[in-house]
This record gives sequence, C-alpha cells and structure tokens, in this order.
Amino acid sequence: MNELIRATYMAWFVQRAGFGDAPVELFKAAECIAEVMLLKAHDSGQQEGWSLDEDSVSTFTTLLALHDAQLRTAPLHHFEKAERLLLAFLRGTERSPIPEPPD
Repeated sequence: MNELIRATYMAWFVQRAGFGDAPVELFKAAECIAEVMLLKAHDSGQQEGWSLDEDSVSTFTTLLALHDAQLRTAPLHHFEKAERLLLAFLRGTERSPIPEPPD
C-alpha cells in the first residue's frame, strides 16, 4: 500500500508540472482507499494478506497508467522535483499534498 500511495503522490506532483490531466477526485479517492486499508490492517492486527476490492483496483490501475505515461514523457528533472516535494510533504505536518476537489 505504501508503494501505491507513493506512486499516487508522485503522479500528482508530476501532473502539476504539466504531465497529465486526471481529475483531483481520482487522486483523493486513491488516498482515501489507502487510509481505509491501513486503518483496517491496523484495527485487525493483520500486517499482510489484505486485498483491494474491484473499484479500488480500478482506481489504482488508472493512476498507475497515468504514472507510467508520465515516466515515458516527462523529463527527469520533473521527477527529481516531485521526489523533493514528496519528501518535504512526508517531513511536514500536512494531512495531504492533494487539495480537496472543488464543490
């Protein structure tokens, strides 16, 4: 799950640099799925062996396809900047680097 959310955040930062046009709702959905899965794992004491439902898999499949396209098209310096932004977020206190979708 950590790698899926990492890919989600990297895709978000690279998209903000101009590589992609996925709706913010897709990124927020992935973030929510990850939070719920980690809470379920924590509450159950289960650290492995959990799985995603079909809708969750679809969300991450879409995001990973975006990230794959970004890897093919975006220059390296955009990924380096995205990595710096991700590390800054992880060191910070913000709940999410992704803004809430507009109403």
